[in-house]
Amino acid sequence: MSEFTLNKTKGISGPLLFIIMDGVGIYDGMEQGYPGNAFDLANAHVIKSLIKNAPVSLQLRAHGTAVGMPSDEDMGNSEVGHNAMGAGRVFDQGAKLVAGAIEQETIWKGAWKDLIGTRSQPGLALKNQSSVHFLGLLSDGNVHSHIDHLIAMIQKCYQEGVKKVYVHTLLDGRDVPEQSAGIFLEKLESVLKNLDPEHYAIASGGGRMKITMDRYEADWSMVELGWKTHVKGEGRFFSTAMEAVETYRKETPGIIDQDLPPFVISKNGTPRAPIQDNDIVIFYNFRGDRAIEISRAFTEENFTKFTRDPSVKVHYAGMMEYDGDLHIPPVYLVNPPAIDRTVSEYLVQNQVKQYAISETQKFGHVTYFWNGNNSEKFDKDLEVWKEIPSDRISFDQAPRMKADAITDELIKELKSNAFKFLRVNFANGDMVGHTGVLKAAIEAVETVDQNIKRLLEAAGDIGATVIITADHGNCDQMIEIDKKTNQPKKNKDGTYAQKTSHTLSPVPFIITGKHADEFVSTSVQEAGLGHIASTILTILGFEPPSQYLPSLIKWK
Repeated sequence: MSEFTLNKTKGISGPLLFIIMDGVGIYDGMEQGYPGNAFDLANAHVIKSLIKNAPVSLQLRAHGTAVGMPSDEDMGNSEVGHNAMGAGRVFDQGAKLVAGAIEQETIWKGAWKDLIGTRSQPGLALKNQSSVHFLGLLSDGNVHSHIDHLIAMIQKCYQEGVKKVYVHTLLDGRDVPEQSAGIFLEKLESVLKNLDPEHYAIASGGGRMKITMDRYEADWSMVELGWKTHVKGEGRFFSTAMEAVETYRKETPGIIDQDLPPFVISKNGTPRAPIQDNDIVIFYNFRGDRAIEISRAFTEENFTKFTRDPSVKVHYAGMMEYDGDLHIPPVYLVNPPAIDRTVSEYLVQNQVKQYAISETQKFGHVTYFWNGNNSEKFDKDLEVWKEIPSDRISFDQAPRMKADAITDELIKELKSNAFKFLRVNFANGDMVGHTGVLKAAIEAVETVDQNIKRLLEAAGDIGATVIITADHGNCDQMIEIDKKTNQPKKNKDGTYAQKTSHTLSPVPFIITGKHADEFVSTSVQEAGLGHIASTILTILGFEPPSQYLPSLIKWK
């Protein structure tokens, strides 16, 4: 274990509090007057003052190659952001791993070979003439999935002679424009019709925030509704997916794709292709948080979250292993990044007691993703995790979410002096930002600012040092930008087009509190989230390991 031993040098006398303002970026991509920046519009005097006046105030890259995404045109997200912050290095992430596996054709080996196979070496689908079902998010957002990955697998199935392929489409409107489902449905339908319009088809679907893609066990009823839609073929019938989308939009004007109700494609008055016994099911999302529950529903022997049809036993695979500790799912196509030597592990090996807290929606990010995609603690005695249950309503209806309760708990633990390193995620900026409701997002930012004020007061009382940052942007751009004019985009009715996805904005990085004026910036070039772990170690008085990206600061 010698590789975990760090040289103790100069360090802070009190605890270090690490605050993540989820989804709060710094957007300056337009001239003055952009009307959709919830952060700029909010009365967030504490954060804004710190950005201008804190002893250390930087901007960090939180998207693209800085967090392991394929290109700098790709948005960051909470998963890769927390991976980078906790790991101290940048690992190729899901999108890049899957794209590489397809390009290098390694994806067609292993589990794919067993499930699908080739004409010369048939797998289960070819041997049994089983239907192959692809289930996942239909978009090119590259946060949870990419439509190109799906199309590559569909085409491979056809090439190898699979007779029946069906797609169960979860609609996005969150990591892509809010009403862009038609673009992706048209692209997918074109591929399917060119291959085999009779036996290659869309079977069901619905909005990602309505069915199937729940996370952190916040609302299992979403997964149950997805099960009924995809497996049982229960729900409202339509002849095409686009008919379903257009009908729902007419019935609920302004509804965005993520909130569309479920639908089932019918043929002759019956579900066209429900998932049946002995079929092959591939969940093609690569990101883990919203893939775990549906994977459990398909794979767990003693599943108790809702009643499944016992006769339906399928051969299931995920795009990736979504939980490396619990091995969910047991079968997967592409190996996830092997993230080791996280900052939590280093600190545990040096007997540093740590505390992590958030509400349900981001609890896994300050624990599982922060610890390198590990759901288990490195040391149960030295790591304490606290989850505050999230509301089960649309977050624009309650923009404060659980920030106040989180702060109450965190102040109590700060004052206990039991922990040297404490980290917290305030989910408001991201979860409310995803709703596209600007007024609610402004309140979300103000809520975070108010709670940071409370935390800074408590930190001052006990002599704590404080880092404030974010994992990616979101609420900093709540209105789409017309790429042709570089102006806020408007709908046909003259209203602004809501933006519900993450952004390419940098994020703030602030050091304040006790000892903050004893640091100077190291002027790291192209500084990103991966530099944070070394910075944490430097503040705590440890020499960062050589494998880590360099610290953003040094002691004077």
